[in-house]
Amino acid sequence: MKYNKEAKPGSQDKSPRVFQLTILFFCAMRIKAVSFPECSADYQDYTPCTDPRRWRKYGLHRLTFMERHCPPVFERKECLVPPPGGYKSPIKWPNSRDQCWYRNVPYDWINKQKSNQNWLRKEGDKFLFPGGGTMFPKGVSAYVDLMQDLIPEMKDGTIRTAIDTGCGVASWGGDLLDRGILTVSLAPRDNHEAQVQFALERGIPAILGIISTQRLPFPSKSFDMAHCSRCLIPWTEFGGIYLLEVHRILRPGGFWVLSGPPVNYENRWRGWNSTIEEQKSDYEKLQDLLTSLCFKLYNKKDDIAVWQKLSDNSCYDKLSEPDTYPPKCDDSFEPDSAWYTPLRSCVVVPNPKHKRSSLDTIPKWPERLHVAPERIYDVNGVKASALKHDDSKWKVRLQHYKKLLPAIGTDKIRNVMDMNTVYGGLAAASIDDPLWVMNVVSSYSANTLPVVYDRGLIGTYHDWCEAFSTYPRTYDLLHLDGLFSAESHRCEMKYVLLEMDRILRPNGYAIVRESSYFVDAVATIAKGMRWGCRKEDTEYGIEKEKILICQKKLWYSSNQSTR
Repeated sequence: MKYNKEAKPGSQDKSPRVFQLTILFFCAMRIKAVSFPECSADYQDYTPCTDPRRWRKYGLHRLTFMERHCPPVFERKECLVPPPGGYKSPIKWPNSRDQCWYRNVPYDWINKQKSNQNWLRKEGDKFLFPGGGTMFPKGVSAYVDLMQDLIPEMKDGTIRTAIDTGCGVASWGGDLLDRGILTVSLAPRDNHEAQVQFALERGIPAILGIISTQRLPFPSKSFDMAHCSRCLIPWTEFGGIYLLEVHRILRPGGFWVLSGPPVNYENRWRGWNSTIEEQKSDYEKLQDLLTSLCFKLYNKKDDIAVWQKLSDNSCYDKLSEPDTYPPKCDDSFEPDSAWYTPLRSCVVVPNPKHKRSSLDTIPKWPERLHVAPERIYDVNGVKASALKHDDSKWKVRLQHYKKLLPAIGTDKIRNVMDMNTVYGGLAAASIDDPLWVMNVVSSYSANTLPVVYDRGLIGTYHDWCEAFSTYPRTYDLLHLDGLFSAESHRCEMKYVLLEMDRILRPNGYAIVRESSYFVDAVATIAKGMRWGCRKEDTEYGIEKEKILICQKKLWYSSNQSTR
């Protein structure tokens, strides 16, 4: 599925006639209050589209079973996901980076298996995160210090966005926050290591995902840096298709950092259950593949190797030669199409018309936040002035939101999701607050996510008729603006609201900005989810548009202990 190239920003692919019919349909049926039952206690960590209960239905090849496989409508759970017994409000940021409540993520086996790696340990009623890991026994800060010595661009605002594939408990991404670098920590759901759940419980950006057979849900040229610390991804297998995907999402001039096999094989091979000849061969294969993808070895020391994706497109000319592997992707294969889009064994060549999207030409952070990116012109009917207008609008909006919900800007709200952003306006307006925002762009709307990333923010494509790629209880605040008006014709509101309930933390908040009808409809359904809601005016007092402020109540399953 591709995003809609013709849609205008802030709107989904929907005609006025369809919208009118949708309103008439909902008015005719009249939303009725329904009290949703509790899910059983064994669903406390339920992730509908990455559910281990359904893995056996899918193939083992390239770990396809770990990708998104959403249940059909008739298998959807219309119930409220309970918290673990003894759950309580997460520890506040920044203390949460180093500790979390054990009862919120009660995984005893992790403490036993990972304690020797210094990832985390259990002390009393808490998990502690010392900042260690397989490849950074001296701690993550020392590891990143060495990385900064190898990549000076990490120090001056050149590098702003990063992705960590196979993120562990996201200590690398957590450390980079203090250095002005915003990281998407990525790991798959599995039966054991709840890596993404730990990351989000700590207040560090993360999302469930795996490089397998589908593209990651990010546009091309999203990240300034990509990182793999012994992430166990077989980079040179299957024709190097996994590295081709890293190449697609990495900005020209961006850096790929690898620590672990086969880097430093000369000194490390004995501990890898391998031979020096095998590791040398693996390193040479990797180097050859990277060279063919227009990467150059940028720096290397000890266990860390850094490659840079070349900014000069002339390197890709050789890919047009017959029998060259990998070949160029043809022009019909949209670089930003990334929602259930299959991986292909070809190189996405950066668009030569984008002169200011490489790492050496895009403004440094924080200047880039308010500079209209070059790719804004790719959005249908948009001018550069649209970003300035959006910034002004969001400055006023956020002030109003803070009056309605004083918790915004305090340590009560850390993990925020803008469920249908345009240019990342909420994230930009709140950049000085102690929070981060996951910007979501609908796979059915105008493709504005490249603009979000070019501003130095993070986000993902998503279809809200499906479950989001995260664990339950991972966000403190959800914001949506006109989502139901735009997309209610595609799926029932209750499914979207039940998904919001799943990913919202107990005592967390939702801000629903909608037409008066949809605000009333949401309020009716929310009663059945044990939310408390109140209707407020917008900052301009427009009658046809209202704001609903909701808070999810903390409750415990009637079938489990609260201790």
